[in-house]
Amino acid sequence: MFEPVVAAQPPMKDFRLSSGKVLPTTPVFDIYWRFAFERQEMFYRRVEGAQPPWTTDPILRAYRFTNPYRAADRVSQYLIRHVIYDGDQSAEEVCFRTLLFKVFNRIETWTLLKEQIGTLSWRSFDLKQYDAVLGEAMRTGAKIYSPAYIMPSPSFGSQRKHTNHLHLLKKMMETGLPEQVASAKSLKDVYLKLRSYPSLGSFLGFQFAIDLNYSEVMRFSEMDCVIAGPGARSGIRKAFLDVGELSDEDIIREVTEAAEREFSDRGLEFRKLWGRPLQLIDCQNLFCEVDKYSRVALPSFEGGGRTRIKRRYSASLSQIPQWYPPKWGLRVPGSFSQSKNR
Repeated sequence: MFEPVVAAQPPMKDFRLSSGKVLPTTPVFDIYWRFAFERQEMFYRRVEGAQPPWTTDPILRAYRFTNPYRAADRVSQYLIRHVIYDGDQSAEEVCFRTLLFKVFNRIETWTLLKEQIGTLSWRSFDLKQYDAVLGEAMRTGAKIYSPAYIMPSPSFGSQRKHTNHLHLLKKMMETGLPEQVASAKSLKDVYLKLRSYPSLGSFLGFQFAIDLNYSEVMRFSEMDCVIAGPGARSGIRKAFLDVGELSDEDIIREVTEAAEREFSDRGLEFRKLWGRPLQLIDCQNLFCEVDKYSRVALPSFEGGGRTRIKRRYSASLSQIPQWYPPKWGLRVPGSFSQSKNR
């Protein structure tokens, strides 16, 4: 296990690109790999039944960080198992359920809607009914949006954010988004289509594309493309002294493709997700998490302007059965999963 005082680590060599050129790095780049390793060890210790704390690292024990693999996070696991693969598998209904869930990105909001409405489907969608349920929840003080990231309100004429989002969902469905997703030629095509809708933008557009790609409606590789979010861009600024003419997306791809080498150079035996290597979306997320981690570990490194981590960590003993898209073919041991993964 690594110490949080990363400055005490031996200096690493600059990062070698696939072209043979090298980029000068900072100690934050070393944190990137050690963080990924230790956070993945925490994940495996938990699913293997070890008791908390799952790390001796004081920063990882104090603050909340996502798993190295995006699909392994609690909300993604719920989305994959209980939203995407639970119900009608037509493109229309899968897209509706996925987008409805992701607009709020909160498990409690999804379960509330199911309890009050029943089966959640585009075929029976009544905007006023959904609006009434969410409005009443807000009136009683319930939170209906996840704090994970900001969901800007689209302009559909309502003073209430959730009402505008329901109108956005309705517009997406009525303008044929499911059919366009199902007939798309690439992950980037889906991202560009999603980005074109009001208030989504580049970050949310790409995140939603990745979520839809967990389903059978799309079958694109997560190595097809990536879009850097604001947190990842900040993490990249901290990790490299100079990236030359490379874009943030270029950096993420180079780092992803060099992962095995970088772990090996540090003597770290990174445990993949039951054989699945880190993908572009995972390494994008890791830059975001390392940006947060370095705010405490190396506060002198400036990135996006944020200086603290808001969300504290509290260990939970509840087990989360591991369930991944069957098309990935992961061989998850039965003790870790109640899925039908093959």
